[in-house]
Amino acid sequence: MGRKSNRNQNNQRGKSPSASQLARKIKTFLDNHYGEEYSAKQIIKKLEIRDSLSKNAVEPILIKLVENGTLSKSPRNYYASKKDPDFIIGKVDYVNPRFAYIVPEDPEKTDGDILVKEADLKQALDDDRVRVMVYPNKGRSGRSEGRVLEILERARDEFVGRVEISPRFAFVVPDFKKMHKDIFVHRGDLEGAQHNEKVVVKLTEWREGDKNPTGKVTRVLGKAGVHEVEIHSIMAEFGLPFEYPKEADAEANAISEEISKKEIQKREDFREVTTFTIDPADAKDFDDAISYRRLENGNLEVGVHIADVTHYVQPKTALEREAYDRATSVYLVDRTIPMLPERLSNGLCSLRPNEDKLTFACVFELDENAKVLKHWIGRTIIHSDRRFAYEEAQENIDKQEGDFFEEVTHLNNLAKKIRKQRFQNGAVNFETVEVKFKLDEKGTPLGLMVKERKDIHKLIEEFMLLANKYVAEFIIKKNNGKDTFVYRTHDSPDMDRLEVFSGFAKRFGHNLNLDNERQVSSSLNKLMDEIQGKPEQNVLEQLAIRSMAKAKYTTEPKGHFGLAFAHYTHFTSPIRRYPDMMVHRLLQHYLDGGKSPDAEDWEKKCLHSSDREKRAADAERASIKYKQVEYMSLAEDKDYEGIVSGVTEWGVFVEITETKCEGMVRVSDISDDYYEFDERNMRLIGTKSKKMITLGDKVSVRVVNTDIDRRTIDLEFADNDEKPHRTRTPR
Repeated sequence: MGRKSNRNQNNQRGKSPSASQLARKIKTFLDNHYGEEYSAKQIIKKLEIRDSLSKNAVEPILIKLVENGTLSKSPRNYYASKKDPDFIIGKVDYVNPRFAYIVPEDPEKTDGDILVKEADLKQALDDDRVRVMVYPNKGRSGRSEGRVLEILERARDEFVGRVEISPRFAFVVPDFKKMHKDIFVHRGDLEGAQHNEKVVVKLTEWREGDKNPTGKVTRVLGKAGVHEVEIHSIMAEFGLPFEYPKEADAEANAISEEISKKEIQKREDFREVTTFTIDPADAKDFDDAISYRRLENGNLEVGVHIADVTHYVQPKTALEREAYDRATSVYLVDRTIPMLPERLSNGLCSLRPNEDKLTFACVFELDENAKVLKHWIGRTIIHSDRRFAYEEAQENIDKQEGDFFEEVTHLNNLAKKIRKQRFQNGAVNFETVEVKFKLDEKGTPLGLMVKERKDIHKLIEEFMLLANKYVAEFIIKKNNGKDTFVYRTHDSPDMDRLEVFSGFAKRFGHNLNLDNERQVSSSLNKLMDEIQGKPEQNVLEQLAIRSMAKAKYTTEPKGHFGLAFAHYTHFTSPIRRYPDMMVHRLLQHYLDGGKSPDAEDWEKKCLHSSDREKRAADAERASIKYKQVEYMSLAEDKDYEGIVSGVTEWGVFVEITETKCEGMVRVSDISDDYYEFDERNMRLIGTKSKKMITLGDKVSVRVVNTDIDRRTIDLEFADNDEKPHRTRTPR
């Protein structure tokens, strides 16, 4: 899509701008170049004023603007703006090669994000922290604009990409979509990389005026397109570790498996109580176990026992430093990058069956209505009787036979009651579609399946949520919330964003009631139930989640909107999440009578953990997207039904209903009309036909190109006049 230029329209029509129009033009130019001085001749040149009448008017207008205090004039007859701009600090969101947005650190200082053109970025890259001058006058789009004055902090100086070698020089073409510059590499800095291989390249120089940065290859990953190489590329792109440090591994291997009598005496002994774990079939790290015991008074005791990781991982050790740095396990499409070394995650801490294990527990006494009558929090020792895969436990419930089927069935009935009460209290039921690939021995996708959530998954979820909630409430009640603790919080949604989402849902015949927060929850739940199994399910679920605030870790004792809990934490997964380790440490500190530590250090750890959580999620999405692109490159060449899942000025994103894979139709490839972008309503409008392409539209598309390097799928609308031949990016 192109935009028609109106530059010099007045001159082309034989008309000169009026004096007031010219004055505004001069003032805007100088305002937007705050701190710079220009002579009258330079201003004429910069503004491309060509007719003699306007040229002669410039000097008198400048003098008048000086007289009324708008401009200043230097002794050598140079002019500058006297209007002070705003200066803000923010992060770069480099959306395309032509411009970026700066997201302010303090949103109240600006009216939205700041648009900065590529020429004014001062070589800033995506996610860099920068200082920006905001122009006093808004741009033609009505958005605040500015220019980068200084790069305060580079987000990254290493990139993954594919080497392209010519006889005299080489470039690395980055995989990262938001890196819009190829990186020049001297042939002597290739570290043996061959043409078309994937590498890690470190930026070494980017002189002012150079179009491209210069870099040095630091790691050769291998031939592009090979499964292992592409996964390693994703790991390198997101800074994920390839191996565990030797010092931390040595510490883990040195830990004794023996549990002393002294340690057992410190704990509540649950080894004689029926206990089992329920996890995915391929899991090896069992964080949590459930104990089940009938009490003499007829009530049920349910224990949620969590691996006592902090018993083994002590402060100021290499193990602790590495766990903190990683902050979370990362689950890629074909592997797990663990937070803890295998000796701990799959061995000492994993609650394997028929072994004594140290745990931290929240134990509940429940009546038959699933009402919590009492609860106790403390350290325990358990001996798991059985390890269930989800499928096994579900089958025992369905068939009413097999190991512990009565206990699991009873727990399932209680979980349903707990869940029902949670939704009545205002929880939101977000059940997102998860795609899993079936891979052959080389990693090639043979098929994909949508993960199905059954009662057994919800059973485990409800008891984990219950434990997390009661641990948070225990701390709140202990000292009126004044003690430093780590919470998992989720702010209420922005009503403006929900209004926009409501409009999209309405296009599918679904209505949302947004009168108050409680009705928002029940209305969203009604919508989630209505769309189950329908083509629009995944798109509307994703759009609903995007309209919500992001959950985060913080020491501020705020609530959790999505779960409708006044207070909530993460206590139940310390093998794979560092915040759970933080919670265990603080919890034991308070149980031992300790005083509240300074919140500032813990808040820094919370921020770090939230950042690492985002990194992990981005890497996981990238690995899934890679397999989706590869899958579609091998899929049948045919027209597919899809739903418009996103609209930008340069493209229309479409989710293919059959495969749940998302691709993009470029606006420049839509041949039936010239389309303009309506940003407010997130739609494209044909200038002649007035045809609209908007979020939620059902469309028919075909795949025309797949690019594994960039992890993109190019689509065409199937009703285009000519059917292009499908291609794959050459290697």
